Amino acid sequence: MIAERSARITRETKETQIDLRLSLDGGSIAIATGVDFFDHMLNALATHGGLGLELTARGDGMDNHHVVEDVGIALGRAIDEALGDKRGIARFGSIAIPLDDALVQCAVDLSGRPYLNYDVPLSVDRLGALPTELVGHFFRSVVDHGKFNLHLLRWAGTNNHHLCEAAFKSFARAFAQAKARTDSAAIPSTKGSLTEG
Repeated sequence: MIAERSARITRETKETQIDLRLSLDGGSIAIATGVDFFDHMLNALATHGGLGLELTARGDGMDNHHVVEDVGIALGRAIDEALGDKRGIARFGSIAIPLDDALVQCAVDLSGRPYLNYDVPLSVDRLGALPTELVGHFFRSVVDHGKFNLHLLRWAGTNNHHLCEAAFKSFARAFAQAKARTDSAAIPSTKGSLTEG
């Protein structure tokens, strides 16, 4: 019997209340953060990543910084918990995703070591209710708490909506490759561990 790879994270502070359920192997998608464009991006992430994601988030009404950051923290923790010891996964994923004028490449290593190289410049201050400076910050929060290596690079494009969406979709597809089960029951590391770096 194949073990279920899922996690539930609840996070409550003076700034936010987060309830997140994640299944790495698919399921229902229902997202409500109160930040419209962010919901759109998270829906794309779940859909193209083959994830089940149920998420509700409420913030303090400041500038949406706390909601975006804390959703990233919760999602990262859920990814780390759901992956367990990472036995039998592919570990690596890489893809370039075009979206009209935009082309964004993503590479993922579920290494147990957090590292982010984010280079997807956006030239507007906001996309809907999402401050664009928070896009990189979201990925930083996911990586730090998910304990993996992520490179997101813009190769072409100027349309900010397209660039942001291509970033989320490329991450989704690269992560889908990395989390995929293989025929092996081994941990894909010469060190024998992907949990402590």
